[in-house]
Amino acid sequence: MSQPATLSMTQPVHLCAKALDKAYRKGEHQVYVLRGVDAKLERGEFLSIVGQSGSGKSTLMHLLGLLDEPDVGEVWLDGNRIDNLPATTRDELRNHVFGFVFQFYHLLPELTLLENVLCPLMIRYSAWEYWKRRVEFRDKAKAIAKQVGLDHRLSHRPSELSGGEMQRAAIARALIGEPSVLLADEPTGNLDSQTGGEIMNLLHQLNEEKKLTIVMVTHDEKIAQQAQRIVRLSEGRIQSLNEAA
Repeated sequence: MSQPATLSMTQPVHLCAKALDKAYRKGEHQVYVLRGVDAKLERGEFLSIVGQSGSGKSTLMHLLGLLDEPDVGEVWLDGNRIDNLPATTRDELRNHVFGFVFQFYHLLPELTLLENVLCPLMIRYSAWEYWKRRVEFRDKAKAIAKQVGLDHRLSHRPSELSGGEMQRAAIARALIGEPSVLLADEPTGNLDSQTGGEIMNLLHQLNEEKKLTIVMVTHDEKIAQQAQRIVRLSEGRIQSLNEAA
């Protein structure tokens, strides 16, 4: 699958949300989750989005990463609007530009750790091209697994991994496609404090050494303070936007 022709993947990332509204229907009623939210990230920034359950923080991350569409408002990348692009182009952006890490990992249970890490490349390329480059891709996946400390677990399935190992595997899977932006939804929320600290150390390493732009959703104030900047949401609106302490 080729990269979208409408966007340059080599430009510095500048991710921007403009006046986003989002509501979901519950029975006969509409429940508003986001109301006029603006947010902007520069390339290499580490931003945390904080708020209570139901404040709209995960919805905002999903809109930024094109996992969902706003009812009103726009999402821009490198000076180009992206939320209104054709579905196939948005699919390609999710595969090329964005990497996703979720609280509950979403690893495929029937696949080994190595196979899970390779999944984004299996989606990106045709079966024939993937087969031709399979050795290259496996070597790349092994190198990334080593980077996150999992090179000794390549043949294990998710059921054989600890929570911290599964989250590291999810991060490795997000990195295999060399994304410009990593979107992490409660990456430490299902882990004990020590393991959560290890995951945060890994995220900081990726941000500092790889200059990876990171958007992290969390309800944990201590975790949020480890980012460079904090967006606080309350009832679907930005309550404050400030530098972390």
